Amino acid sequence: QVHLQESGGGLVQAGGSLRLSCTASGSIVSINAMNWYRQAPGKQRELVGSITSTGTTNFADSVRGRFTISSDFANYAGYLQMDSVKPDDTAVYYCLVYGFDTDTRYRGFWGQGTQVTVSS
Repeated sequence: QVHLQESGGGLVQAGGSLRLSCTASGSIVSINAMNWYRQAPGKQRELVGSITSTGTTNFADSVRGRFTISSDFANYAGYLQMDSVKPDDTAVYYCLVYGFDTDTRYRGFWGQGTQVTVSS
């Protein structure tokens, strides 16, 4: 079984920074890509950004230029650096990892989420 653990969330003032981490453990063998999503109260879950094993990143328009994503897939980890945060960034942040498990199945694995709250 693959387990994803997000960490780094918390309360931050507008204009500040946070760094979220996502680490996979268990029966994960390799990671090909990592996506970061967020869900604010009363809203649908939205894609924040993604990174592939080649290092290619993509971001939603709402966070481009403020957020960056990096990876350490050899150690089954990835990071979401959030700079110049705004109150609208308040949400639960989730990572979604695509990779192979020990049964050679290529699947997506979700983390449990970490709360980010930005105060004005």
